[in-house]
Amino acid sequence: MINQETYFTPRQIVEELDKYIIGQKDAKRNVAIALRNRWRRMNVKSEMQGEIVPNNILMIGATGVGKTEIARRLAKIANAPFTKVEASKFTEVGYVGRDVESMVRDLVEQSVNLVKAEKKEEVKLKAEQIVEDIILDALIPPIKGDNGTVKNAASTETVTGELPATDSELNERTRERFREKIRNGELEDRKIDINVKKPANPGVGMIGGGMMDESSMINLQEMISGMMPKKSKKRKVTIAEARKILIEEESAKLIDMDEVKDLAIQKAENTGIIFVDEIDKIAAGGSGKKGGGGPDVSREGVQRDLLPIVEGSTVNTKYGLIRTDHILFIAAGAFHVAKPSDLIPELQGRFPIRVELDNLTKEDFYHILKEPKNALTKQYEALLDSENVKLTFQEDALEEIAEKAFQINTEVENIGARRLHTVMSQLLNEFLFDVPDKIGPNANIVITREMVQDKLVGLITNKDLSEFIL
Repeated sequence: MINQETYFTPRQIVEELDKYIIGQKDAKRNVAIALRNRWRRMNVKSEMQGEIVPNNILMIGATGVGKTEIARRLAKIANAPFTKVEASKFTEVGYVGRDVESMVRDLVEQSVNLVKAEKKEEVKLKAEQIVEDIILDALIPPIKGDNGTVKNAASTETVTGELPATDSELNERTRERFREKIRNGELEDRKIDINVKKPANPGVGMIGGGMMDESSMINLQEMISGMMPKKSKKRKVTIAEARKILIEEESAKLIDMDEVKDLAIQKAENTGIIFVDEIDKIAAGGSGKKGGGGPDVSREGVQRDLLPIVEGSTVNTKYGLIRTDHILFIAAGAFHVAKPSDLIPELQGRFPIRVELDNLTKEDFYHILKEPKNALTKQYEALLDSENVKLTFQEDALEEIAEKAFQINTEVENIGARRLHTVMSQLLNEFLFDVPDKIGPNANIVITREMVQDKLVGLITNKDLSEFIL
């Protein structure tokens, strides 16, 4: 049973999402309920646990309103494996394109990485001790004398009232002094020789006359990689670099990969989230309903290939078999041309929760610039702070930026919050170019409303020409 403390309540999930995403209350509530329902299912004590399937979500909204960000942040909150795929990259079996099962294999790969990172933290202390000994041995190799007698009288130390120290004792004292220096970071730039293992690369691409499918390719490469001997190569690196390389190697030795694989499969099956973007691109739309051929045939084929994965099936991965019954699928699309009803009925039925995301208003743009933890204004402030230059935005300047972004979205093309990147880049590029040559350290740049109007006048004027540009 999973500890309740590791899962947020729906209200807490929404509060966490609010730190990064402005508005979209309905979408946040629905994903919060879906995430909490996972904890509820895993804590059901009866045999009903296996029967409870997740309510997959279909998000409908224009580009740049926060569909992908909601799904990505949700996975981070839950510490769950997450993968994003674009439905338009898949094609019906027999056509050139990615196999739909590859999305599940990508999810398992993410899950393995998550579990490995957790296990590395558990063995970190032990790995660091082993690496410290390896680095010390490279600096001051230990003496392995069989009788401990003095080999060179000139090299011995004498202490008043004590017998002369043996070579092994001197070696041990020197090693302890250097161990302290290593721990204190005094020798980070000194170079040492270490042996680095090179992974075997089978490089298999074709078998016989035809191309292999993705699953067979993975299994064959894994088998050949396991059979080939791993070569080691001697490298001269700094102690700082050696520590990074050796920590990875030693951690890998201490981790039980069979346990990692089992936990990763379990984690992917019960907490995995697959975000299928651009699902409207594989909806038949217009001509598909008339029974016409062409690309619509392939689009419906992709939907039918997706269906068993979303319904629940078993997929073969290089880490083992994984069932997709309890993976949460979140699909998203703008649905400008096609409508959700253009998807095949079976696939529509697998996405019972439909959420329409609102277009961003001028007020939303203002809050996006000001409130999120990773707001664009804060990012630019951090960038210039690295050059010891202080950047500040006046309130009326933020209002003007929001006004301009909203205006361009309305009159040219609505690309949502991504429009702010265009506007902020146009506004600040001159300052970013002049630092540090013209604008030196300790300078203070204040962005005012007048400055915004002056810098963005070209962006607003040229919007009328954009429709004539091929």
